[in-house]
Order: sequence, then structure tokens, then C-alpha cells
Amino acid sequence: MSFVYPNQLHIRTAFNKKLVTQSGAKLFGVPEETFSNWRWQMKYQIQSGEDFPGIIHFSSEEKKAFLELKNVFHAGISPYSISLIDFVNQNDPVRLQLVPKLEELKDNYGVLDPLKEVNNSPVKEVVHVYKDRIAWCVAQLCPVYCRYCFRKRRDGEEGLHFNPKIIEKGLDYISGNKNIRDVLITGGDPFIAHDGTIENLLKKLREIPHVEIIRFGTRTPVSLPYRITQEFAEMLAKYHPIWINTHFNSAQELTPEAASAIDTLLKNGIPVGNQSVFLKNINDDVIKMRELVNGLVNMRVRPYYIYHPQIVGGTEHLRIPIEKGLDIMRQLRGSTTGFANPQYVLDTPSGKIPLSPNHLIARDGDYVILKQLNNEPWAEPSPLEEYVPQIRLEEKPFPHAQRI
Repeated sequence: MSFVYPNQLHIRTAFNKKLVTQSGAKLFGVPEETFSNWRWQMKYQIQSGEDFPGIIHFSSEEKKAFLELKNVFHAGISPYSISLIDFVNQNDPVRLQLVPKLEELKDNYGVLDPLKEVNNSPVKEVVHVYKDRIAWCVAQLCPVYCRYCFRKRRDGEEGLHFNPKIIEKGLDYISGNKNIRDVLITGGDPFIAHDGTIENLLKKLREIPHVEIIRFGTRTPVSLPYRITQEFAEMLAKYHPIWINTHFNSAQELTPEAASAIDTLLKNGIPVGNQSVFLKNINDDVIKMRELVNGLVNMRVRPYYIYHPQIVGGTEHLRIPIEKGLDIMRQLRGSTTGFANPQYVLDTPSGKIPLSPNHLIARDGDYVILKQLNNEPWAEPSPLEEYVPQIRLEEKPFPHAQRI
């Protein structure tokens, strides 16, 4: 299998001069054809600090963390993702996301199920928060186990990966609720299954008349791009409209292989969006975030959401204050293309809350005073007339605000 890096894409990473496949195959001492086989990648997923000694150089603290956390949360890193890590750099952004750290044992606020998904599950693994859509957790396996995962609670259960009984009950629930028009298939990672298994699920969903949109949440373009084959993308396209959201958190993950996987999906008419999470020392400044979103747009991936990190147990060392996220979003606005700005959200048990820098200052008669991107006040003519707002702006004179 060969991956062609589209000439029109310019991905600014340390790996843009040679494919990760070449360097990874050399690192693990296997042919490129073997390294680019996604099933080989899953078979040799790194799950302990002692895997591949002499090839992977975890620190002594990381090895200790693998041991002490093995009964707390799964560890698993694809050889592809390992090949992205600069092990000389303790703050390598891929390393911080995927390699266990002893700091995970200290968390003052962490809880098991921060979104109370279990409470919002009318049947097992179907999360129904919004009236017209559901998240359906059909999968349990992942190509990598992100240390900030908000579904760590599912690690304690067995048999959740494409379990026929669970899927049958989910299908019964969806078919019996005509309000459901949008189904998000997630997990785990739903693309870690046979093509036939996924197609069988799609067939059954398309037999339900009121299901309009099928979406997938997958990190395979980021951490296992070899999974996105032409044959697989063509199969997905048979069940349009299919949408995909993936999960890049740093520009270092925007590799030629990732670009090729995205290109394969797009050429089969499958739109791709990206959902990131603000993570400390990974993407928590405007330069890193701008590099990420600009790289995504170059790959024709729409930056969709940037999540505030959940208070799931063991993630305190990766969380940032909401105010820092707002400051980054404020700086991002106006410094890059408008549609490269994702929406900053906080997910809660009742749904997502938009978190936006507040540019509204006050009302001055028939004018609304706003803070411009240069921080100067602007007076916009906007008389209320007969409209009675639910939330009133403070009445305050601003004679020095710029006016038309």
C-alpha cells in the first residue's frame, strides 16, 4: 500500500520531508508494506513500558507510570503514533497525549463519568441527550488510548466492542424513536472493525426511514491512517450522507499519511471535520492552535469544535482554565481565516455550552457598544424599537466609542 502526499497540501511538521511510514518501518525493522498494514499496527500496539526495548526509549518515570496505571486505564499506542514522538523532548505533544504519567494518580476534581452518559442512556451504549440525535458507543477498541479520554469508565467492562446483543437493542431503540434523525457512531473507535462488520451496521441503519444522517467519530486518520483504504472509503460512500469527525490536537499529527487518508475520504464525498481538546502544553497557546487549524484547512478539514477538557479522573495535569481558552480564542479570531476558527465548547450532561469571548460591552441609547478586535470600543446603531430582550445589556454612555 502506498500513500501519495497531495502536492497542493503544505503540512508544516517535522516530518514533511519524508513519510512517517519510511521512518517508522526503519525504526521497527519491518518492511514498509508491513508497517502500513493497519492490522499489524493493532497487533503490535505498545501497551507497556517494556515493549520493543532498544527501539522505544521511555523514561524510567514513564515505565513506572505504565505499571502503576495499568489497572486504572488502558495504555495503547500504535507504532505509527510512536514514530511521531521525539523522545528527546519530554514535552513532545504526541507523547503528552498518549504516554502514561504518574501525575494521573493525582486529581482533585476528577470523576468517573463527567457527562453522566450512563444516566442519559435509555439502552446500553446509546447516549440520548438531544431530541433528534444520539451518540452510539458501538466500539471499545482504539488505535491509541488518549490519556484525557472522557470514557475511561468503559475500561472496566468487557465485551462492548461491536457486541451483537448491544447493537440489536440499539437498533430497536433507534427504529422505535422517530425523533432520531442523526446517529453518531462512536466508541472507542468504530473504524477498528472489519469492513463487513461496519457495512452490516450501516445497512441496518439505512433500513430505518427516519435516520437521515450517519456520522462517525474516529481518530484513525490521526493515529492509524492506514485504516482509511480506498475500498473502505468506497464502502462508506454507498451509505451517504456519511460524515466524519476526527481528532487532531497538534500540528505534529498533520503528516503526509494523515493528509492522504483525509484525501481518500474527501474524494469519496465524505466531509471531514475536526474536534480538538484544549490540552496543557500541547495546544494551549495561539501560535500552536493557529498552526493546527491552518494545517487542517490546508488538508481541507473543517475545524469544528475545540472542547474544554473534561474533569475525568486522572487528567488534572492536562487541563487548562476556561479563561485561558477564551484568551486563545480571542487571539485566534482575526488572525486566521474565519472558517478556520473552531467553536470553543464545554460539554455538560445536558449538552454543549458555547464558550465565546464576550465582545458586547453595553447599550448606549440606540447604539450597542462592542469591543473590536483591536480592543477599541465600537458603537453600532441598533435601536431596540418594540423588541424586549430576555437579557438586557447594561445601559451606559460611551461618548468615546467609534461611530459610523
